[in-house]
Amino acid sequence: MSESTVKTESHTSLGERLHQRYGYAMTVLRGLVKTDFKMRYQGSFLGVAWSVLKPLMLFVVMYVVFAKFLRMSDGTPTYPVVLLLGISSWQLVTETVGIGLRSIVDRGDLLRKVHFPNYIVVVSASIGSLISLAINYVVVLIFALFSHVHFTWRVLLVPFNVLELYVVSLSLALIFATMYAYFRDISHIWEVLQQIIFYGMPIIYPLSYVVDRGGMYADLAKLELLNPLAQSIQDIRHNLIAPETQPTIWNTFHAWWIKAIPFVITVALLWFGIYIFRRNSRKFAEVM
Repeated sequence: MSESTVKTESHTSLGERLHQRYGYAMTVLRGLVKTDFKMRYQGSFLGVAWSVLKPLMLFVVMYVVFAKFLRMSDGTPTYPVVLLLGISSWQLVTETVGIGLRSIVDRGDLLRKVHFPNYIVVVSASIGSLISLAINYVVVLIFALFSHVHFTWRVLLVPFNVLELYVVSLSLALIFATMYAYFRDISHIWEVLQQIIFYGMPIIYPLSYVVDRGGMYADLAKLELLNPLAQSIQDIRHNLIAPETQPTIWNTFHAWWIKAIPFVITVALLWFGIYIFRRNSRKFAEVM
């Protein structure tokens, strides 16, 4: 038997093993993603258009209140696009966690009847949120073109920034989904918590607005960048729209170990989310 034949059989057997182990799970995942995305807007007149209209309406309100009345703006022509981009990115977090935390309980009947890995239910909800994010980013790009945004090579880094934001969102969804299976109060706690995070991060106000005030406010702005949610959203804004005006952890700190903090938190969250979910997944059918 030739060496090429051995390699071909080795690749074939590896492919078969991967298909046997994950093929059924991927089939279920595709089915759940299609079903979840259709049910998300079922019965509404505008349907999928709401995935664009919701961040747009929030953008209009926030821009009028904070940029026009309260003058919280960085004073650049690109700020409206930066604001819309931040709100659209934040929607990925709220949708992934908000829908994901209820997914196990909402799909309880299916989990009892059909045997498949429970985490697929949470992942399917998160992928639906990614689809909405992609639609929103198309709208952001249209606004950016009308605002004469000058794109740079840094746009190539945006997928990595979005991946980090997605990993944090999915990690939180796994944690909250596990807790929600036991305590239904978690959904109300998350509603309050997401408002605190939203107003505590530089989404509706530019980070430079806090930095320019100096003193303890400048130090507070630096601490905000250690939050992986704020750090990844700022990186997305910097790399896609406004590299000249958006402070990031990369141009704010010099020490490499400080720059690594958000990524360490992200990895720790993912590990903890997977750990706590897998540890309790066998008990979900009993407690629901």
